[in-house]
Amino acid sequence: MSLKKIGAIARKEYYHLIRDFRSLYLAFFIPLLLILLFGYALSLDVDRIPTAVVDHSKTPESRDFIERLNASLYFDVVAYPVSTEKMTRLIDGNRVVVGIVIPPDWTARLKAEKDAPLQVIIDGSDPNYAGNTRAYLMAVVGERNQNRLLTFLNRRGREPIAVPVEARIRVWFNEALESKNFIVPGIIAIIIMIVGALLTSLVIAREYENGTMETIRSLPVRASEFFFGKALCYWFITLVDVLVAVLMGQVLFGVVMKSNFWLMILASMIYISVALSLGLLISVKTRSQLMANQMAILLTYLPSLLLSDFVFPQQNMPAVLKAVTFAVPATYYIDILNGLYLRHLDFFQMWENFAVLAVMAGILFFLNIRALKKAGL
Repeated sequence: MSLKKIGAIARKEYYHLIRDFRSLYLAFFIPLLLILLFGYALSLDVDRIPTAVVDHSKTPESRDFIERLNASLYFDVVAYPVSTEKMTRLIDGNRVVVGIVIPPDWTARLKAEKDAPLQVIIDGSDPNYAGNTRAYLMAVVGERNQNRLLTFLNRRGREPIAVPVEARIRVWFNEALESKNFIVPGIIAIIIMIVGALLTSLVIAREYENGTMETIRSLPVRASEFFFGKALCYWFITLVDVLVAVLMGQVLFGVVMKSNFWLMILASMIYISVALSLGLLISVKTRSQLMANQMAILLTYLPSLLLSDFVFPQQNMPAVLKAVTFAVPATYYIDILNGLYLRHLDFFQMWENFAVLAVMAGILFFLNIRALKKAGL
């Protein structure tokens, strides 16, 4: 293998990149845009839920309940309609998610120590959002019921009655329960697949469409030299995008890596190799830029986004899709990033993921060399 020949092919690809505005746009602008969109727009946190309250009771007790509800981090009382019909129109118009109706005799029933029901209407268009909303509301109502029950029992008992079971909950790794802490690391995996696989999927297909592949076949260049020469520029570009994503994640979103930075670089280098090898293999097999681009989206970007445990939990997937996730490289890379960003793990606690990525890179390299040899190199 000649380093001089690899450098010559890499230099040719570099000149093409700096003259092709579309490739540079895809390489640098889209990753920055993805970081901003995913970081700011994609949030799985359920808080500040728009709420409307119809207070027919209009008593200090009902006003206290509304104030406590509004004071929580999860609910934001934005409307006080005078009737249930107006509250219904607010829910139909997607202006509020929760509607609460306090009956006229609510306070009287509380003081008489009777059941005091509330009517709660939740917009269930988004099941996950609605489920979390119901859980938060039940927690607020449950806390109020518990306080009233303890007050009632203590008033009739000889000594104060303590709660028999007290849960002391500690949250590890993501103490604030903020979705950005695992979304930002996951963006890095998506960026690598977009820049690495999508860009390189056009490289060899472009040679076929431009008619320059015949000239390359006549050159004294081995398949391995051609492969490394084509991949070298994109490998460094993707690594720069990773570093930019890490920096922006820390500066804009405050997501700081807890473990070894160089361990993340090692994992990224292996994962970049997998992405580039996959993109080049698609480019060799399709020989058409349009087909290569479509295949790259179907085989790299979509699985990385949907099946890698980034947005949708793998444990909730059917058995067939769970089996497919084992073949998605982003599954292992995102697991490594979560270990580095959130769990403070070391190499020996994640070596299986490193090994799987390394094996994938080796297999894809072998398939690329074989495909290039069949193509005449």
